[in-house]
Amino acid sequence: MSTASPPAVVEAAGALVWRVRAGRLQVALVHRPRYKDWSWPKGKLDPGEAVVTAAWREVSEETGHDVVLGTPLPPLEYPLSDGRLKRVHYWAAQVAGRVDAAALRARPPVPRASRDEIDQVRWFDVEAAAARLTRPADRAPLVALVAAHARGRLDTRALVLVRHGTAKRRSAWTGQESDRPLTPVGERQAQHLVPVVSAFGPSRVLTSPWKRCVETAQPYASAAQIPMESAPVLSEHGHQEHPSQAAALVVDLLQFPGDSLVCTHRPVLPTLVDALAQHARRSVAEALPRTDPFLHPGQALVAHVAQTAKGPRVVAVETHRAPLRVG
Repeated sequence: MSTASPPAVVEAAGALVWRVRAGRLQVALVHRPRYKDWSWPKGKLDPGEAVVTAAWREVSEETGHDVVLGTPLPPLEYPLSDGRLKRVHYWAAQVAGRVDAAALRARPPVPRASRDEIDQVRWFDVEAAAARLTRPADRAPLVALVAAHARGRLDTRALVLVRHGTAKRRSAWTGQESDRPLTPVGERQAQHLVPVVSAFGPSRVLTSPWKRCVETAQPYASAAQIPMESAPVLSEHGHQEHPSQAAALVVDLLQFPGDSLVCTHRPVLPTLVDALAQHARRSVAEALPRTDPFLHPGQALVAHVAQTAKGPRVVAVETHRAPLRVG
C-alpha cells in the first residue's frame, strides 16, 4: 500500500503596508487586472531567496514603495489548482523614510511591475480595506495588524542580533584568537545576510572587534555606507570580564530611535538574549532561544521593539538564516 507524499509548498511573501492619516489607520492594497482582485502586495520567492528579502522586494515591485518590515503577521495557506500548497508569509511594513536610507542603499534596484500585473495601488482605511479585499481569508493578517495598533505594538524598531558566520576551527588556527577569520562559507553567509538585514532597516552597526565578527558585519555596513562601531564588550574576552556592560549595551539599543545591527559570538549570546527577555512580554520572552548555541553561525535574531509608557518593550521576535545560493 503506497503512501501519498505531502503536496509541495510554494513559498511566497508580502506585507501589509500601513500608515496613519488624520488619526485613521490605513493600508495599501493592489489590484491585479488578470484576476480582477484586490489583495496585499506579495509574490513567490525567487530561487535561493530569503523570505524577508522576497517580502520587501515584492512590495517594492508591486507598489513602487520601498518599505522596512516590522512585526510578522499571521501567514496564510491555501491549495493551488495543481494540488500544491501555497504559503504566504506577511509582515507589517512602513514606507521607508530618511532614517532608513542606509538600508535602502544596501538593496539592489527593483523594477516596477507592469500595469498588466498591477494596475492600481490605493490606500484604504482599514475598515474599507477589509470590505475591498477579494479573498475573505486575506483579512486574517489585517485583524492582527489592527489589534497590534490598538495595543501600541505596531510602530516598532528592530534590534538585529547576528552570530558571526562560520569561522576557521580553533584547532586549525595558530594565530591570535581575536584574528581567527571566516571560512569561505562564512564569507558567503555574510554576503547573503545583506538583503536579509536590510529588510529591517538598520542604520547603525555595532560589532565585536574580533575579526570574524568584523568580517560578518562589514558587507552590510559597506553596502549601506555606514561606519561600524567597535564594541569590545561584544567580544568573548570583553564579555567575560564585563557581562553587565554587554547587557547594558542591549538596553541602550532598545531605546535607540532607529534600527540597529549587533554582531557577536556564541558565548555572548545568552547575556544579550536574557537582556531582551527582561524587556519582553512573557509570551515573547518564551519564544526567544533558550539553549546553546542560541543562534547558528550567520543566523540573525530580530527583536521588534515598541516604545511604551513603561519604556521599550520587545513585542515580537523572529530568526532568519540567509540561504546560501548555489553557483
